[in-house]
Amino acid sequence: MGFRLPAIIRAKQFLLRSSSSTYQTALATMDVPKGCVTVYAGDNQRKRYVIPVSYLNQPSFQELLSQAEEEFGYDHPMGGLTIPCSESIFLDVISCISRS
Repeated sequence: MGFRLPAIIRAKQFLLRSSSSTYQTALATMDVPKGCVTVYAGDNQRKRYVIPVSYLNQPSFQELLSQAEEEFGYDHPMGGLTIPCSESIFLDVISCISRS
């Protein structure tokens, strides 16, 4: 019984290609501390922010979540929670929440 080397090499290449996107996703989530969530905000070029989960319960952030629901539903283009507002508005809301 012998193994066919070209078939093994093709299988390995397939696994590497299919797992590379999974690996990159895993790397992106590894830098999110426990108790935090990744959020994308901005008009044209969305920027990634890591915020505490507790911010999600704040009324001002709930308004941003409502806007996200209206615009995207549950299909967020960035793969994470995308907030449809300018970066400056997002930073203002986060700043107010962190001060309270």
